[in-house]
Amino acid sequence: MSLLPNLLTFPIWLFILIDSCSSSTPNTLNGQHIRVIWTLWSGNPKGIVGPLKGGEILKFLTKRLNFTYEMVRVTEDKLEPSEKAPGLFSYLWNQKADLLVHDTIANYQYSSVVDFSLPWIYAYYSFLIPIPDESANINAVAKPFQWPIWLGLGISIVCVITVLNLIQRYLQYRFVIETPLKPIDKPPADKIITKGETGKQYLYVFGNLLSQGGPCMSKRLPYRLVAGVWTLAAFIFVQAYTSTLFTYVVTPISEPLINSVYDVVDNPDIKLIVRETGFMNTLLTTNNYTGLFGNLRRRLDTYPNSQCGSLTNCAEPVKSEYGNVFLEANVYLLDTIRKDFNKTGNCNFQMAKEAFISIMCTLVLQKNSPHTQIIQLATLNLQETGLVDFWDTWFRPMPPQFGSSLSLLAFLGEKIIFLRKLRIRKVNELLQRKHFVKVSPKTEEANETEETTIILE
Repeated sequence: MSLLPNLLTFPIWLFILIDSCSSSTPNTLNGQHIRVIWTLWSGNPKGIVGPLKGGEILKFLTKRLNFTYEMVRVTEDKLEPSEKAPGLFSYLWNQKADLLVHDTIANYQYSSVVDFSLPWIYAYYSFLIPIPDESANINAVAKPFQWPIWLGLGISIVCVITVLNLIQRYLQYRFVIETPLKPIDKPPADKIITKGETGKQYLYVFGNLLSQGGPCMSKRLPYRLVAGVWTLAAFIFVQAYTSTLFTYVVTPISEPLINSVYDVVDNPDIKLIVRETGFMNTLLTTNNYTGLFGNLRRRLDTYPNSQCGSLTNCAEPVKSEYGNVFLEANVYLLDTIRKDFNKTGNCNFQMAKEAFISIMCTLVLQKNSPHTQIIQLATLNLQETGLVDFWDTWFRPMPPQFGSSLSLLAFLGEKIIFLRKLRIRKVNELLQRKHFVKVSPKTEEANETEETTIILE
C-alpha cells in the first residue's frame, strides 16, 4: 500500500475526531492502572531513539486523568515487525501494553491496526550537514565597489592633491607679488616656501576619506571651493561604502553544502544517509514512488552505507567525510547537534536552510481501545496550553553559539576592519600634529615667523 498519500491525507481525517472530544466524554482512565511503552525510559537499553518529552506528557496525563501506570521494557524503537525484532506495535497487538508514547506518524496504513491520538508533536524532516570552514572575511573591505570605482578614487585623490597644491602655491605667489617690499625683505621668489605643502594637502584629502577632516590651508575662495567639493564627494563615498561594507563582511566565505532537498537530487556527489529504523527509511525503501521520492530512493541504493543504526553513527560520517548528509526529524537533529557540541566544544553541524517534509506525531493505543477518546481530549488540552513547546526549553537548551544568525568569525572580521581603520585615523592625527609643530616653531626669528605667517595665509 502506498504510504505517502496516506501520510498527507490522514491529518484531515484525524481532526474530524475533535468533534467527538467534548467535555462530556467520560474519563475511562479514572482510577485505572495501565501499561506504557516509552523508549527513553531508564529501564530500556541505551541508544534507543524516542521523544525526550515522553516523561512529561505521562506526568500531565496522570494528573489530568487520574490513573497510574507501569513501564514496559523494550529493546527497539522500530514500530513495524521485522526479521530482527517484533516491533513496538506487537506489544499493543498482544495486549502487553495499553499506550505507546512515541513519535509515531499517523497514517491510514497504521490506523487499521492501532488507534491514534491527536498530534502532540509538530516537527519536520531536515538534512544535517557539516558547518563549512570559515575565517574572518578581511578581503571584504574591497568588495563594496568594483575595480573601476577604486581606480577612479585613486585618480581623484592624486588630482585633488595636485590641484590644491597648485592653487596654494599660486595664491602664495600672488600674495607675495602684491605685497609691497620692505628694505629688509628677501626677493619674492625666495619668500615662497613649498616644503611640506604637499604633505598638508595629503592629510586634508585622506582625512576627509577617513571621516576625520583636516586643516584647510587657505581661506581664499578658489581653494575653499575645491576643498568643499572634495569634502562633499568624500562624504558621499564614505556613506555608500560603510553602508554596504557590513553586508560583505558577514557574508560566509564558504557556502553550505546544500540548502534544500533539490540540491541532494541534482548533485551526484551528495551521499544520503537515513536511520535504518526510522520512518524516512521505511517511506523511501518500501514504496515505488517516482519523481522526488524516487530520486531519493535511487540515491540510497547507490550508496552502500546509506543506512545506519543510531543517531550518533549517522552523524559521524557527516562530520568525517564532506558530501554526506543525514535526513532525520529536526528534533533528533537538534539533539545530535547539542550532544556533539557538549562533547567537542565546537559547532560541527547545522541543518539545511529549507525543511524537507512536515510531520505530526501522535500517541498510539490498542485498536478500539476504550481510552482513545479521553486520550484524544487530553492531548487536545495539552496543545491548548502550549506546554509541549515550553518543554523544549527544558530538554533542548541550545548553546548561545547557535542563537545568532551571524557567525562569530564574520563578526570578528568586521571588528578587525574597524580597528584597522581606527589605527589609520590615529596615524593621521599624529601626522597633523607633527606638521603643525614644524610650521610654527617657537625658536624662529622674527623674519622667518613673518614668512611662515604669509605661507599659512
